[in-house]
Amino acid sequence: MIKGISFLRPAGSAEAFDRLSGFFAALGFAPGKGWSEEGSRGASFVAPLGKLEIVEGRFPSTGEIVVEVTSLDSVYRAAEAWLRAQGADAGTRLKPIAETDWKSRLFTVEPEPGCAVSFWAWTDPLRAKPVAVEGDLSAEGMKFAVVVARWNAVITDRLLDGALDALLRSGAQRRHIEVARVPGAWEIPAAARTLAERGNFDAIVTLGCLLRGETAHYEAIYNEVARGIGQSQQETGVPHSFGVLTCESLEQALDRAGIKGGNKGFEAAVAAIEMVSLRRKLLESGHA
Repeated sequence: MIKGISFLRPAGSAEAFDRLSGFFAALGFAPGKGWSEEGSRGASFVAPLGKLEIVEGRFPSTGEIVVEVTSLDSVYRAAEAWLRAQGADAGTRLKPIAETDWKSRLFTVEPEPGCAVSFWAWTDPLRAKPVAVEGDLSAEGMKFAVVVARWNAVITDRLLDGALDALLRSGAQRRHIEVARVPGAWEIPAAARTLAERGNFDAIVTLGCLLRGETAHYEAIYNEVARGIGQSQQETGVPHSFGVLTCESLEQALDRAGIKGGNKGFEAAVAAIEMVSLRRKLLESGHA
């Protein structure tokens, strides 16, 4: 009968809401399904594992929210960088990493005064070992190129807005994002390949929209666009995320551009962030 568990945290102001949302996004939490309506809005963040723990006896000194991670030092550096970017005093809002008496290391941070979050990891390498290598969702320090088609701009502009929102919320700097506009979906692979070969981008986000009713050779164009983007990724080694919609109608495309079914531009950007992080981890583990 139990479906999920949520921890609700009220934000004292719109500014506090934005800061807390930015903090959790910057530290790699996957975005959940939030909401925005008159008088209320919410930002949701999800993790691979959620649980409720009841403790008897010794109780660790932690914040209200306790998050288990696999790389505590990386999370600590990300939290410290976020605080400094906000102009906050990291010396008072971020406690140093400390050993606990339950074979782990832990630190506590206050992204917003009065909201304490603790992050911890096992010191036992066997217990701390993740089941699989996965990418994080922090775009801190990453550089991205976004290739977006002008054709069907009523759709692609929404996809672009979603992609930029995801990148900026996740910690990317605006100066580290280059947007290239091309006439249509057919031209996306060539621009993506050129940008990837420049060697100064960590990932390429491709955005476009093909509607079946607009052209008799819809499938031929889609197949070539998909093949060209995939080939560019494989031959350059730079991750390319695929945000080219293939829809039966304009209504269906609008739903996928943020009206009903989420924004596929946002999702493509999140996939790009994760793949950059995963690629770095895989390369690091190969040199270990």
